[in-house]
Amino acid sequence: MPSDLASGALFGILGLLIGSFLNVVIHRLPQMMERQWATEIEQYSLESDASSMRSDAGANSIAPQEAFNLWTPRSRCPSCGNEVRWYENIPVLSYMFLRGRCSACKCRISPRYPLVELLTGSIFYFCGIQWGLTMPAAIWCAFSAALVALAFIDWDTTLLPDDITLPLLWGGLLAAALGYLSVPLFSSVMGAVGGYLSLWTVYWAFKLTTGKEGMGYGDFKLFAALGAWFGWQALIPIILIASVIGALVGIGMKLNKSLREGAYVPFGPFLVGAGFAAMFFGSDQILRTVLGVLGL
Repeated sequence: MPSDLASGALFGILGLLIGSFLNVVIHRLPQMMERQWATEIEQYSLESDASSMRSDAGANSIAPQEAFNLWTPRSRCPSCGNEVRWYENIPVLSYMFLRGRCSACKCRISPRYPLVELLTGSIFYFCGIQWGLTMPAAIWCAFSAALVALAFIDWDTTLLPDDITLPLLWGGLLAAALGYLSVPLFSSVMGAVGGYLSLWTVYWAFKLTTGKEGMGYGDFKLFAALGAWFGWQALIPIILIASVIGALVGIGMKLNKSLREGAYVPFGPFLVGAGFAAMFFGSDQILRTVLGVLGL
């Protein structure tokens, strides 16, 4: 038991640090994607306007932009632009020391930053307790970090970036192939295929029936990734719990009149929640729980 607690504490501290980095990923990755799209559109416009390029020698090049990625520039206060110093970026503690406000302009800092850090640290702690100082623990920590980032990005922007979903998918298949998961490789592959095709089928059935898009392709890829990690047997429990929780949250937001324009709720965060439930309790347990709640 002491060794388990030590492993949990070590992973928990690592999770706090990773959570701080995930805050950067959640904030910047969608902006990086938008900048890339804007650059590609601009480049396409320049290439398609042949006459303009011939008449203007400088029109076939795009003005260089300031570097913007997960590492550059350093974090700044969005209100005053004050650069965040290293001792103001210590997970959770810095937020408490600063009392949730910028050290320069005293503008309020969102409490979501320490919450993401605490959430990630808690999940990493669970992995350390569950698997100890082992490779499976590290692998499940990586899985958890990806899910945390995806949940918040999707909630904020309705985007599920390929930069996260595809490595998550291939990571599950590779972990199964190497024997680090309790899921056989065949079950993992079938889970990935079944997860993608099931939501793809629902998407097209809904679109052909109503003319509207009920979900995005990112949801297919995320569900496929969860199938790769937990096997095809877990697909029904995961989609059931995600749908039930999503419906309850959607109804609550509608009653509270807090739905966004278009009356939509992103599905990714609920898939993430179901994925964590499968990791914590096992897919069989969450299926029994959901069926019990539904009275089946």
